Amino acid sequence: MSEIRKTALVTGASRGLGFAMAEALAPEYHIIAVGRTTGALEELDDRIQAKGGAATLAPMDITNREAMATLCRGIHDRWGHLDLWLHSAIHAAPLTPAIFVEGKDWDKSLAVNANATALLISYVAPLLGVSGQAVFFDDPRAGEKFFGSYGATKAAQMALARSWAAESERTGPKVQILSPNPMSTALRARFFPGEDRAALAAPSDEAARLLATL
Repeated sequence: MSEIRKTALVTGASRGLGFAMAEALAPEYHIIAVGRTTGALEELDDRIQAKGGAATLAPMDITNREAMATLCRGIHDRWGHLDLWLHSAIHAAPLTPAIFVEGKDWDKSLAVNANATALLISYVAPLLGVSGQAVFFDDPRAGEKFFGSYGATKAAQMALARSWAAESERTGPKVQILSPNPMSTALRARFFPGEDRAALAAPSDEAARLLATL
């Protein structure tokens, strides 16, 4: 097989939309798949190889600054650049009234959803250069009852992405924020356990729809 020149970093690739997007991008892109569940990443690798693609698996925690620095330095040393970054990693804290938000749930939500996003933007932007593309996924829950930790920190993530998009509009890279339809993912099941999942979109179908808009 000829060398695949395009590279795509997918953070949050071990499940849900990130998994589906990573699979859908192969074999056009070499997938750099980041997630915390090694077994799920290996399953993704099997699916990518079955499509004739190739992946580099990175079972890492995106809140680990040293690990993310090593990852991005490795991408630079091996490929010199990134064509695409899809950021779907998210922490879904349990739903709870705002007055009962636990410190550990807040801290983890802030670490994953906001702090890690800010860190990754600073690390990944030089790899994308002026011609690459970064993609974020909106889920506007800020202000909804019981969504205090998730809603606030997801809104912070989107604020960072929107600022970056405005700042790089003329210079690149291109930064896009997409709005997925409700999907039958573990994340949604955690928020809405009694919901009729048959009425929800499959992550693979939603991945194909969203990628067509890029």
